[in-house]
Amino acid sequence: MTQSLEELGQALLAQARRAGADAADVLAVRGTSVSIDVRGGRLEHAERAEGTDLGLRVLIGKRQAIVSVSDTSERTMADMAERAVAMAREAPEDPYAGLADPSELARDWDIDALELADPAPEPDPAALQADAVAAEAAALAVDGVSQVSDTSAAYGAHEIWMLATNGFSGGYRRTSRGLSCVAIAGSGTGMERDYDGDSRTFQSDLRSPEEIGTTAGHRAIERLNPRKPKTGTYPVLFDERISSSLIGHLLGAANGAAIARGSSWLIGRLGQQVLPKALSLMEDPFRPRAAGSRPFDGEGLPTQRRALVENGILTGWTLDLSSARKLGLTSTGNAARGASAPPSPANWNLELTQGAQSRADLIRDMGTGLLVTSMIGSTINPNTGDYSRGASGFWIENGEIAYPVNECTIAGNLLEMLPRVVPGNDARPWLSRVVPSLLIEGMTLAGG
Repeated sequence: MTQSLEELGQALLAQARRAGADAADVLAVRGTSVSIDVRGGRLEHAERAEGTDLGLRVLIGKRQAIVSVSDTSERTMADMAERAVAMAREAPEDPYAGLADPSELARDWDIDALELADPAPEPDPAALQADAVAAEAAALAVDGVSQVSDTSAAYGAHEIWMLATNGFSGGYRRTSRGLSCVAIAGSGTGMERDYDGDSRTFQSDLRSPEEIGTTAGHRAIERLNPRKPKTGTYPVLFDERISSSLIGHLLGAANGAAIARGSSWLIGRLGQQVLPKALSLMEDPFRPRAAGSRPFDGEGLPTQRRALVENGILTGWTLDLSSARKLGLTSTGNAARGASAPPSPANWNLELTQGAQSRADLIRDMGTGLLVTSMIGSTINPNTGDYSRGASGFWIENGEIAYPVNECTIAGNLLEMLPRVVPGNDARPWLSRVVPSLLIEGMTLAGG
């Protein structure tokens, strides 16, 4: 009979205690994933994976070590615990290591309200293949698309359980369903590619294969015959597909680990304006059917809805227990971890205040400038916020899209860029990061 993850975790904690651990926690994950790739209307690759992973962290005083295995036999778990304890005894002391106090732990959560798992049965591989074939056919039906390089359909289901010697025990199940298509237009050295895709918790929410394939095809066609844009200072509109990357840089700088290391361009700016006064950045781990939702974090602390930026003002850092202790603060319930890694700060679902203007309105009002739809590479100075990235997209003339552009670089400084962003109203509400198109006036553009 297959043991539950909770039973495996309890057994592993007992082994750790017997091996000499002062304290310990376990992350147990059991999952199934299926992926189907098609090409030319036929199956090109199929993959299925099933497995159970156990991660054990032990503490001896202020020394800690982590080991992980995928073998759940009693003998392997005993060896795992002994090895972890032996490693911890040799590890350097970390004055900030340690489990949460029992009084801090999450209790009485409502997992059903989060709708993290689709109750529908796992889709048959033939159904996944049919979706991929339909998306590919839709892309190829777009006039000018020469081929489809990749079409994939995937499904995943994972059960997660966490236990610790401080008394915490809790878990949940997640599902995911995805479909993506990459279309190519043109031929020879003039080929251009673009994509579309969707990923949801519930199969019933997934956009249709025909819509995904058609969108990918049209996007590829629009990129044909690109030019290099003009060099100078222009407004830059970050399309909704990639605008969350700007907010990601803000989140990275507000991460407690970066603050504790002293390597963040936000150090010394707590309580200061980092976004326009009309904008707030909210974190909400309780959104139903969202990938970033969870009732507790990777250390068993309750997650919480909070404002990272409120009315443009930076309100705090993103903290796990270790970074909070280093800074003399309290954890924000943002610890994330895997089976083979210690907890570290991470963000859950985020939403930036949307504006009143549509993407089309922003294009009209920007006059002449660059609409960025994809980016490559990244040079971000973590201490100063200096920003430089390769970009491609469309040149805007007189408030209208004039032609596609590539091989250009956009540059600025995040401390100056972010307080000047003008948001659109086109964010997709089901994403984990709900961020609309963002317009920034006066960025440096290096092109032809």
